[in-house]
Amino acid sequence: MKIYIPATSANLGPGFDALGLSLSLHNRVSITPSSLGSISIKGEGADRPRLKTHNPFVSIFHEVYTQMSGRKRSFRFEFENKIPLSRGLGSSSAVIVGAIASAYHMAGMRVEKENVLNRALEYESHPDNIAPAVHGGFTTSIVHEGKVYTQKKSLPESIKAVLVIPDRPMSTAKSRTQLPKHYSMKECVNNLSHAAFLSATFLNEQWDLLHLASLDMMHEERRMRQLPELFRVRKMALEAGALMSTLSGSGSTFLNIVRTEEAEGVKAVLKKAFPEYRVDTCAFDNEGFTIENS
Repeated sequence: MKIYIPATSANLGPGFDALGLSLSLHNRVSITPSSLGSISIKGEGADRPRLKTHNPFVSIFHEVYTQMSGRKRSFRFEFENKIPLSRGLGSSSAVIVGAIASAYHMAGMRVEKENVLNRALEYESHPDNIAPAVHGGFTTSIVHEGKVYTQKKSLPESIKAVLVIPDRPMSTAKSRTQLPKHYSMKECVNNLSHAAFLSATFLNEQWDLLHLASLDMMHEERRMRQLPELFRVRKMALEAGALMSTLSGSGSTFLNIVRTEEAEGVKAVLKKAFPEYRVDTCAFDNEGFTIENS
């Protein structure tokens, strides 16, 4: 089998741990039964030898496969990774979702997206990345009594993402230590109102309101202080015509949503201003993970 799992961008400003969307930037994993287990990696992570001996995808796959099938078996895993590691583009969620869905499939189980999403919650405690990795599109999710409830909106071809990907990673765990233990009423009300408004803005495709809707007071600027250059990335992206510009997940990537006809222009401005960073245009993915039989 082959499975394709998309990159994701979470929070989108005020939607801390709740909002996310899926990008057409995929990891592909080929899995074949084998008499001797093996792992090969191309692309992102190929320079990390530890991923061939302590691979989280393989560990989760075997755990779920053994539980679902009642037996142990050896497989060959071939990874072609395009999602940058530790850059706020959902690389860990792609691993979790891809491993669980693959294990279900190889165990002969029907791969229900709702089941995969709820199983993924065992490994990732909040749904902002795992929900769009499963369903694609823009997602808004809640967790109630251990179950994920998600609303999805497919995104049109009239908008694209321009991603600014610094050469420096930012750890989610470390960046959370930058956040306060308590927030003011003003900060909480701001994010509740803006997250609700941002969700409605996506659902109604009112793109001109994205910048206003995506304003955050809880986490974004606190995290950006780890890499102050990101303040200039946001400023220049908005001046160049981006509809919104937000830290992707915990960073260090910046997500800029633009009208499709303006994407190359915004990309050119940012690429010229930040030659040391990777700047890519990217469509949105509306499918979530997909499986092919080899």
